[in-house]
Amino acid sequence: MSHILVVDDSATDQYALRSILEKNGYQVSVANDGRQGVEMARQLHPDLILMDVVMPDLNGFQATRELTRGEETSGIPVIMVTSKDATTDTVWAKRQGAQDYVVKPAREKDLLQRITRLLRAL
Repeated sequence: MSHILVVDDSATDQYALRSILEKNGYQVSVANDGRQGVEMARQLHPDLILMDVVMPDLNGFQATRELTRGEETSGIPVIMVTSKDATTDTVWAKRQGAQDYVVKPAREKDLLQRITRLLRAL
């Protein structure tokens, strides 16, 4: 069973993503902001991370950059899952190391296909 870390400060979005993932057989951990997400990724070494962008303290772009450049976490793929839908946000996310970018609300089938593709590439 693959382990996915959801990093999002919205309880509603956490619930929605957790529900989709658990229903499809994934083990899920949840972090409430970017700083906690980075710490949990270092401790838990999840197979994949779903990262929001707009969060207090350490935003998703900053957290993704920290994770993808960190020695112990650089191999963990990150999918940005955010309401920010500008092309510049997508480009910036990929420059920070994100493997993919999904605009909220995430469609279940699309999100699961993206997760499967990245997990197969590991």
